Amino acid sequence: MKNFFVVILLIVSSVSINAQDNRLLNFEDMMDAMKSGNTVKAVIYYGQAEMIIAGEESDEKEMGPDAIGGMEFKTWEYFAKGVVRNELAYVAASETVLIGHPFYGYVLNYGKVRIYEDNSAEITVRYLDPNTYEVKMDEKFLTTIFKGEIGAIHLFK
Repeated sequence: MKNFFVVILLIVSSVSINAQDNRLLNFEDMMDAMKSGNTVKAVIYYGQAEMIIAGEESDEKEMGPDAIGGMEFKTWEYFAKGVVRNELAYVAASETVLIGHPFYGYVLNYGKVRIYEDNSAEITVRYLDPNTYEVKMDEKFLTTIFKGEIGAIHLFK
């Protein structure tokens, strides 16, 4: 009977350890995780980010649609300040997948995320014709890493 309780205690403690929130709260946390070989995942709440359509900014902030997306940073690059004439260091990751869209039909869904050392983030989403690579839709979202109640990009390891 004593062994049974020990086994139950071990199971409960291992479940609670695995259930911990592996949230990354800033650029430094993200870099530490990535440099340690951990996979970083982003969950993006587009409705909480400022949206720029086809590169045209307006005087009035337009928020993104009520949509959520996710991306795993399988391939990423870090650029220190000044490496590519950049004012801030940043990490860039992108991915392209073929999707069936109800309006555009089959398109390549290209997503790119840049996360800057000041915790700001830029998300680019484009739909490309899979044969000609013609841009069918082009949107950019500006936000910050989620911390507390602000920021549309949530990072996890």
